[in-house]
Amino acid sequence: MECVMGVVGRDFAVVAADTSAVQSILVHKTDEDKVMVLDSHKLMGASGEPGDRVQFTEYIQKNLHLYQFRNTIPLSTAATANFTRGELATALRKNPYMVNVILGGYDKDVGASLYYIDYIATLHKIDKGAFGYGSYFCLSLMDKLYHPDMTVEEAVDLVDKCIKEIRLRLVVAPQNFVIKIVDKDGAREYARRELVSDSAPAVAPATTVAA
Repeated sequence: MECVMGVVGRDFAVVAADTSAVQSILVHKTDEDKVMVLDSHKLMGASGEPGDRVQFTEYIQKNLHLYQFRNTIPLSTAATANFTRGELATALRKNPYMVNVILGGYDKDVGASLYYIDYIATLHKIDKGAFGYGSYFCLSLMDKLYHPDMTVEEAVDLVDKCIKEIRLRLVVAPQNFVIKIVDKDGAREYARRELVSDSAPAVAPATTVAA
């Protein structure tokens, strides 16, 4: 029951995802970060099979670092999207990755941009988008409330509305989410929306009753 979503604003992009690690009917942890910081100005939110998701996002991240090391300049967001799409297309004929990606980035000459890449290597530049069961609720909200000149606060409020709707209407809904932002100042975590914790509950000290 994963959900990854993204929105482009005036000069920034927001990528958010649930933080549940799930197998079958079990929730193994609720603090799994599914939005990877690829480099200083790029974010990749991914959903899919856990092994494929972790291996593929790390593979893309390390290849971006290698390109920058060899050429002294980073790949643009558009070039990163096309490289990611090419790797998925190549794998599709061999050993497919079951991974869907929302890629957000910021380039000095272009500004913020957002790309949708699915497991069969479909690539689209978008203004807003979502993957997973949560997308059934997110996309309609985004169609109604999104506008291109959103501020950071408006974009985060839209993401919060999507999270609220997922929690309310999805049968087996993830409870915790992470929200990250990328703009001219770089890629970073913006906030977390948490209802449950993996930490053990505090144990009250034992009290003695006087005889």
